[in-house]
Amino acid sequence: MTEFSDEYLTTRELAELLRIKERKVYDLAASGDIPCTRALGKLLFRRVAIDAWLARHSGGETGEPAVFPAVFLGSHDPLLEWALRESDSGIATFFDGSVDGLERFANAEGIATGLHIYDGETKQWNIPAVEHRFPGKPLVLVEWAWRERGLIVAPGNPAGLSGIADLEGKRVVPRQAEAGSQLLFDHLAAEAGLDATAIEFTRTTRSETDAALAVLDGQADTAFGLWSVARQYRLDFVPVVRERFDLLVWRSEWFEEPFQKFLELCWSDAFAEKVESLDGYNVGNLGLVHYNGK
Repeated sequence: MTEFSDEYLTTRELAELLRIKERKVYDLAASGDIPCTRALGKLLFRRVAIDAWLARHSGGETGEPAVFPAVFLGSHDPLLEWALRESDSGIATFFDGSVDGLERFANAEGIATGLHIYDGETKQWNIPAVEHRFPGKPLVLVEWAWRERGLIVAPGNPAGLSGIADLEGKRVVPRQAEAGSQLLFDHLAAEAGLDATAIEFTRTTRSETDAALAVLDGQADTAFGLWSVARQYRLDFVPVVRERFDLLVWRSEWFEEPFQKFLELCWSDAFAEKVESLDGYNVGNLGLVHYNGK
């Protein structure tokens, strides 16, 4: 018998572990009944997700896995990062983009994920991505905040930028491909008829803060970032779009102590004062349910 100790299992290894034929593994993956990922055309199965999947099915239950690591995944939001830390909830963070967060969430790597994914066809935020990725799953998508996003520029806006259409020939800070902000930038650039090859993209940054710092250090003319971060570093800001940032949470985890401690902080005076100190946030509908999985 093969020893299964690697972080990822191949189709053959999983078939041997489950004592089923490889063809059955492919069928389970194709139907979405078992968590998997693809790399270079091959199916891979994250061991921690498979263990959770087995725990769920061995108990005869349906729905989400029984145990999740206390980790918040997804897109980086400065207010969310502050609230998780300030709440003393014990929830760790792994922020590496909206798309990355959805994939890790599906693989049972966290209790919640933050996202701001715009669907140009339906003109909706986040709901189409969740409905497509998690049909019939016991989770809830709730509003966190509306945020002002635009062009972060040096004081005085020396390049004279007024919008996305002005970025031809300019040095622009890109985000990783999995980031909701990069997906939105690409969408808006296409709408503006801007040829991406005409933009001088600088080194990729992986957080809102790092994007602003690249402008502050003179490494770029602009970054497609948040008003609140621009103000923090005394940079100027050209508004472009309001975006809705939501939290996707496994329904069972909502009622566990770590998430409840986080929510308690969100209803506190300290949270209200923090929001008041920031530019570009509207949390008037914080907690509003936008999607409730069945």
